[in-house]
Amino acid sequence: MTNKFTVILPMPARDPDERHRAATSLELLFDLASVIAIAAAAASLHHAIANGHALESIPRYLMAFFAVWWAWMNFAWFASAYDNDDALYRVLTMVMMGGALLIAAGTPRFFDSLDISLVVGGYVVMRLGLVPLWLRAAKHDTVRRPTTLRYAAGIVLAQAYWIGLFTLVSTGATIFIPLVLLGFVIELSVPAYAERVSPTPWHRHHIIERYGLLTIIVLGEVLLSAVLALEAAWDGSFDIRLVHVAMSALVITFAMWWLYFSREEHLQTNKLRHALQWGYGHVIVFASGAAVGAGFAVLVDVLTAHAHVTLQTGDFAVAIPLACYMLGLWFVRDRLILKGAVRWVLPCFAIPIAILPFAFPSLEIIAALAVATVATRAGLLRKLS
Repeated sequence: MTNKFTVILPMPARDPDERHRAATSLELLFDLASVIAIAAAAASLHHAIANGHALESIPRYLMAFFAVWWAWMNFAWFASAYDNDDALYRVLTMVMMGGALLIAAGTPRFFDSLDISLVVGGYVVMRLGLVPLWLRAAKHDTVRRPTTLRYAAGIVLAQAYWIGLFTLVSTGATIFIPLVLLGFVIELSVPAYAERVSPTPWHRHHIIERYGLLTIIVLGEVLLSAVLALEAAWDGSFDIRLVHVAMSALVITFAMWWLYFSREEHLQTNKLRHALQWGYGHVIVFASGAAVGAGFAVLVDVLTAHAHVTLQTGDFAVAIPLACYMLGLWFVRDRLILKGAVRWVLPCFAIPIAILPFAFPSLEIIAALAVATVATRAGLLRKLS
């Protein structure tokens, strides 16, 4: 009997209507490698904000996060359409995981000194590792060969751009950020360009599960900050304020989870425009979710006198990403599938959450508003049903 793990198998398109399709153990391992890089970006953001460098750290966080998220997202959608789980597929996936670890290792250096060598190197490894898989798909899925070849060529050209940027442009140059943004546009345009020929047969429920799993992992960053607060609260002398931070982190995590995993199904159609909005728009959800954890870590530093910023800054570091998380969910789901007043619940609560720290220390109120968002949204939906 042939062992599929030790041979090279054909890579035809998978059935997009396959029953009981679920994330594989290899995909979960890939998520683990990716979330290490996400955690490195969140930790670097936390330390930068705590040291009074919030404005300069936010663009760096977004750039580092984009690198991890985009590589993760492209692998997730490819695997949904073409995963054959043979030996070569596994090895190439593991190579991409190594790239994620390079990004994680290089992120602190990027934040500290704008040294992008490891971040670019890891990103290029993650992206080029996908090219042989697209070429394999091109060989065996003749119907969608133009699509798969467009993906392969687009990835190669985009990586040539990043290597050229790293080689030719100093990170301190005025033109560096605009060129980075141009690189993002090039990357984002590849799927939109390729899928218009003949859409790949990704599995809708499998993709929904993959995104949900990463959301859960990202929320773990907030729970980790709750643990840090509790550790600090009993480190030598008891500080009730740190207990309040831990409880608020726990409540906000539960509210964020509840808002994401509501009864409404994400990605209700396979239409390309909807899929692109939903798939791309999740970068707001993921990046802001991890940033909420960084914000709580800033609060712990403030209360333990390890930060150079005020308590108000710590509240902002929680409130703004939490508001962005809600707006991101509104963008990818609620505005598309809900009607009436319930459609506007998330923006209506996100705005006061974002501005409350201007008035007074408001962490507990922010947590209460997060719960109120869940309750209001659920109550209005119950009336509609």
